[in-house]
Amino acid sequence: MKDLTRYRNIGIFAHVDAGKTTTTERILKLTGKIHKIGEVHEGAATTDFMVQEQERGITIQSAATSCYWNDHQLNIIDTPGHVDFTIEVYRSLKVLDGGIGVFCGSGGVEPQSETNWRYANESKVARIIYVNKLDRTGADFYRVVKQVETVLGAKPMVMTLPIGIEDQFVGVVDLLTRQAWVWDDSGDPMNYKIKDVPENMKDDVEAYREALIEMAVEQDDELMEKYLEGEELSIDEIKQCIRKGTRDMSFFPTYCGSSFKNKGVQLVLDAVVDYLPNPMEVNPQPEIDLEGNETGDFALVDPKRPLRALAFKIMDDRYGALTFTRIYSGTLSKGDTILNTATGKTERVSRLVEMHADSREEIESAQAGDIIAIVGMKNVQTGHTLCDPKNPATLEPMVFPEPVISIAVKPKQKGGDEKMAIALQKMVQEDPSFHMMTDEESGETILKGMGELHLDIKVDILKRTHGIEVEVGKPQVAYRESITRRVEDSYTHKKQSGGSGQYGKIDYAVEPGEAGSGFQFESKVVGGAVPREFWPAVEKGFESSIGRGVLAGFPCVDLKFTLMGGGFHPVDSSAIAFEIAAKSAYRQSIPKAGPQLLEPIMNVDVFTPEDYMGDVIGDLNRRRGMMKSQEPGVTGVRIKADVPLSEMFGYIGDLRTMTSGRGQFSMSFSHYAPCPSNVAEEVIKEAKERQAAS
Repeated sequence: MKDLTRYRNIGIFAHVDAGKTTTTERILKLTGKIHKIGEVHEGAATTDFMVQEQERGITIQSAATSCYWNDHQLNIIDTPGHVDFTIEVYRSLKVLDGGIGVFCGSGGVEPQSETNWRYANESKVARIIYVNKLDRTGADFYRVVKQVETVLGAKPMVMTLPIGIEDQFVGVVDLLTRQAWVWDDSGDPMNYKIKDVPENMKDDVEAYREALIEMAVEQDDELMEKYLEGEELSIDEIKQCIRKGTRDMSFFPTYCGSSFKNKGVQLVLDAVVDYLPNPMEVNPQPEIDLEGNETGDFALVDPKRPLRALAFKIMDDRYGALTFTRIYSGTLSKGDTILNTATGKTERVSRLVEMHADSREEIESAQAGDIIAIVGMKNVQTGHTLCDPKNPATLEPMVFPEPVISIAVKPKQKGGDEKMAIALQKMVQEDPSFHMMTDEESGETILKGMGELHLDIKVDILKRTHGIEVEVGKPQVAYRESITRRVEDSYTHKKQSGGSGQYGKIDYAVEPGEAGSGFQFESKVVGGAVPREFWPAVEKGFESSIGRGVLAGFPCVDLKFTLMGGGFHPVDSSAIAFEIAAKSAYRQSIPKAGPQLLEPIMNVDVFTPEDYMGDVIGDLNRRRGMMKSQEPGVTGVRIKADVPLSEMFGYIGDLRTMTSGRGQFSMSFSHYAPCPSNVAEEVIKEAKERQAAS
């Protein structure tokens, strides 16, 4: 039985280029996991930018790596930096118990860190804050602390103060112990001395220490009284209060340092052990039944209970497919058969491995609280629940947003189709919000995703990870079609050709359904005008037709067919005759039912410095945007609007030009809405030209 109190499942969140990769590297070096430090800066910011945006995460080849500090096992889980990977951010947060928010000492709280912080709040993940890069020009620890308060609305609890700043930065003062940690210039994290607090800092240290204790004792009435009576509290008592407050997210212990210069990281590791919760201290995951309703049970952290585990990342490497899994309750052993609730299929676990930075260790079994990888699972995707077949339950409903944008790709090399198809197959498994399909008419491979950046990155992964160069077609928007009025109609399918013929007559109504209702079918036939056994054939005929609308061939949504009556022939009627009748009826009636084109509308969240606000709003209006809100912040304004996706292509370039490179934005799918007629005409014309060309 493992001691779960000595476990910490943590993630490191940061804005692109705040130093997440470097910090992780230093942690692994300090904990003895890796001996040579790989530098991100060799190629300076370009690789950092690329690594973090494109591979979105730790450059060490694993999604979860374990290391040890002060007899505690730390499982560090990679969290993505970019907002197009919202699904990934959510998934990663789900399996974390605590986190380190890394902020850049000169950049401060950037929009992306704001988004990640918001997600972490929603997922109730306790965090400590680490202000990195204090050796940089323009770094200011106190300014970033202030920003955490004002921009994130969080309470930072300052635990260390920097000694010197920018190129004069040499170390930090630990406020609890009143000791100064000073490093030399060798770059070795172990080359430090513990000294007395520098004279010129004593007043600041006392003032900040007092503020820290006052904030901490609010968590415990007894200690508060003791403190107010003027008694000196022991360090353990203060730590106990900090631990409780961190767990409840009343405040966030805040540290400073420079990962690149190897200064200050030890204290952050101590804080992870001292203040972040272990798996037993976080709220257990609610279980849901296969329909998605909460059952009232929870996946309690107990090895003796039925197995509940969540696959949160799929990776492919030289060993085969790795499914990274967090076990919430029960035990998982080699040779077990487990049920995947999303597919309803069982699979046998052939190998389990524990990840250690760059190596893997085969293990026989794992238990609640562990994070491991299962080798060679066939049909598992990100977000699937793995459980005990005799006692099934799901951990979260599988809700994935529909992809809204598509591009056509074809390999540049001759005969590269097969290689590309295999690579794409793997990528679809890894990311459920990314789809691939083959266009039946043109035979092209179509990739669908959540935004321009999402697809750009997928094309980049094809090139860099799989070595496949592709030609990319113009982005296409996923339009839909629907109808606006009710039509009652009738259709008879009759065919006589020697021997038995075909006969099916249907009277029916077609009408618009509620938004989001999809396809509905109902039969109101009485008296056997259309025998009951043929109803499914009529439904099948209609349902198989809605994939192609009549305006431009986009799928038709939110409509209801009602079978009212009809006629049949005792010999010539068959299921196939009624199915053909329904298909022909669809083509006959939809054009009469006021068909219209629907376009995807996106939730757009733009951050801009105040000076450029007018330009940004004017531009969004030109893009047919509907303004929803404006929130002034410290560093600028956040504008939220609903904008049609078709108007958002190339937006990031335009926004950067308008705001001198300081603007940022994120977008997610909101809903479908009718297209204005001038836009619809253009889209229909283009679609017809494309069809004619293929």
